[in-house]
Amino acid sequence: MKIITSTVTTPIGDMTAGSTGKGICLLEWSKERIDQHFKNGEILKPGMDDHISLLKDELSDYFDLKVKSFSVPLDLIGTDFQKTVWNALCQIPYGRTSTYMQQAKSIGNPKAIRAMAIANGKNKISIIIPCHRVIGSDGSLTGYGGGLENKRLLLELESKQLHLF
Repeated sequence: MKIITSTVTTPIGDMTAGSTGKGICLLEWSKERIDQHFKNGEILKPGMDDHISLLKDELSDYFDLKVKSFSVPLDLIGTDFQKTVWNALCQIPYGRTSTYMQQAKSIGNPKAIRAMAIANGKNKISIIIPCHRVIGSDGSLTGYGGGLENKRLLLELESKQLHLF
């Protein structure tokens, strides 16, 4: 599979966006995480397409506190369980948080907390699939592929934006 990639500059760091042509399949912070995600012969090729262009515009609006959601098409690459988890993440309301336990319950499998956390960690489309909204059951910030500081900044940004609408 060929994936077109482009650097996206955000106020909290550069990210790599990827598109299959069907939609965005990647928005990641580090090369190491990208390498972890794509080990099955995918060809990553620098370039630009309409999906990446729209993503860049929507991310700019997100960080400028102009939008709370994204319309760019996604092309989820993962197992059926991972896709279920990622779709559940998209149901967490903007500016709100959830726990792994709440997320496991949301997919009808309250005993799948660990599997939920692992699938959450394999999310390839940061910010758009809002895995940053998942916190520990004690309210603490837990692992985030973009780093805990970026997770904190995203949650603060969304909290501020709630007051603007």
